[in-house]
Amino acid sequence: MMSTDLHHKKSANSLQNSRRKEKASSIDRDRRIDRTTVRLHHRHRHRKEKKSRMAAIESRQQVRASHILIKHQGSRRKASWKDPEGRVIINTTKESAISQLKSLREDILAGKSRFDEVASRFSDCSSAKRGGDLGPFGPGQMQKPFEEATFALKVGEISDVVDTDSGVHIIMRTG
Repeated sequence: MMSTDLHHKKSANSLQNSRRKEKASSIDRDRRIDRTTVRLHHRHRHRKEKKSRMAAIESRQQVRASHILIKHQGSRRKASWKDPEGRVIINTTKESAISQLKSLREDILAGKSRFDEVASRFSDCSSAKRGGDLGPFGPGQMQKPFEEATFALKVGEISDVVDTDSGVHIIMRTG
């Protein structure tokens, strides 16, 4: 009878040890899951914060502008929405395009004309349909001289004549 009691006691101890091990392994497994979950959560949060910071930086680096483009003989494309054949453009010298832009700029600055109306009427860019509005853009999206002039302006300011491969422009920063 003693051996049975001893055997029963050993079995009970063995069963308790087994349960403790299961519980311990269950806790370890839960800890591993928790650690993995926490790590994934932190990684996800970090990525989300980084994306948010990058979006904020990008939005600060973006500007919005309207422009008036006058194409001339030296422009890379000799056609426009208002001169599809390029007949006027090929006969327009760079000097006359600059002179025309300077005159338009003076009228705008004097309050005789509104920028968007002048752009709609005179610009060789298809943005003329939107009053010259190019929408928002960031670094590297426009030709270098255009980009540099736009980023140098304060909102509401109008540039002097800017020369690019597309032609000559005046630019108004709008955002």
